Amino acid sequence: MSKKETINLIDTFSEFKELKSIDRTTLISVMEESFRSVIAKMFGSDDNYDVIINPDKGDFEIYRNRTVVEDDEFEDDNLEIKLSDAKKIDEDYEVGEEVTDTVDFMSFGRRAILNLRQTLSSKILELQKENVFAKYSEKVGQIVSAELYQIWKKEMLLIDDEGNELYLPKSEQIPSDFYRKGDTVRAVVAMVENKNNNPKIILSRVSPVFLERLFELEVPEINEGLITIKKIARMPGERAKVAVESYDDRIDPVGACVGVKGSRIHGIVRELRNENIDVINFTNNISLFIQRSLSPAKISSIRLSEADKKAEIYMKPEEVSQAIGKGGLNIKLASMLTGYTLDVYRELDDEEETEDIYLDEFNDEIEQWVIDAFKNIGYDTAKSVLAVPRQDLIRRTDLEEETIDEVLAILRAEFEEETEM
Repeated sequence: MSKKETINLIDTFSEFKELKSIDRTTLISVMEESFRSVIAKMFGSDDNYDVIINPDKGDFEIYRNRTVVEDDEFEDDNLEIKLSDAKKIDEDYEVGEEVTDTVDFMSFGRRAILNLRQTLSSKILELQKENVFAKYSEKVGQIVSAELYQIWKKEMLLIDDEGNELYLPKSEQIPSDFYRKGDTVRAVVAMVENKNNNPKIILSRVSPVFLERLFELEVPEINEGLITIKKIARMPGERAKVAVESYDDRIDPVGACVGVKGSRIHGIVRELRNENIDVINFTNNISLFIQRSLSPAKISSIRLSEADKKAEIYMKPEEVSQAIGKGGLNIKLASMLTGYTLDVYRELDDEEETEDIYLDEFNDEIEQWVIDAFKNIGYDTAKSVLAVPRQDLIRRTDLEEETIDEVLAILRAEFEEETEM
């Protein structure tokens, strides 16, 4: 046996001794199993061998047990020892007794050592994968930090402190996220896949759970269970609504979450690339909850249909655009938060009601499918359409700008004619 091969075997122990992710008992078991596997391949069986691993010292001992037989009955050198040979070891040995002697694994040859290294490497790699899968399966829903190692078109590769690979898909990144190689990235563990014993850890920064965990880190009352996050609606990187509830009447849940001069929520907003976060008080009163979710717009009245989870909301003309929000974001998030489809209607006083005209009366000038497009979003009168900003009408109806402009021109002309008369 060459000196180089001896050193390689010692190196093998040194490598595996440093594996912090694998506990001592498992390491010993894997090493013993590997030795036994090599022995079994060489001799057909490892039943008569004892393998003792000393991971702390980085060495091992192998003992072979053979039965003493008469010299003329000797057949298998691996399982038996001649009586004459046994007596050379100790005069008291008799036929049928067992002789245990130390085996020099190095004497098995270079192929056996290579086989051992390959077997060990394979088993250790398998164990590491199992440990990574188990570790991150327990961390699903928790925030982790890792270093950005590589940026690809569809995802980013991150490396944690133990060298494990984590993946942050493009679809799970906030649209305004910008990172460079070497940056530390925070995200929540969304899921852990395990195909053919190859774990893949998927992270997310757009999940509502990420926002929830950030609140737990920034707001001690949430972490301590005094305040509970009941619901979250989120458009990543743009806006989010968070409904909170306090179990202690002395604690204002909204104030606690926002902090003095926004001190607590500022850190969350920065992490989420200036995502605008509305924190509101949760209530089981659906009407009140919808009103709070549409804040700062003020509602005049609500008509609920609990069967199909719809709400007709009536408000003054000047409140409508505020309720809808820029790009329809406010009403969309309010709908997500409350679980109700919200239809906003412009409230008219009695005088305006009599002066208003239903859109259907314009079907000689406006095609019916265009009228239906307005009615589908809650506007069935001329003045209700004219009260809504042009851009909101374009976005909500999906009609061409030219079509919207034509409709607005027709409706305005109608009221101008009335004024002239």
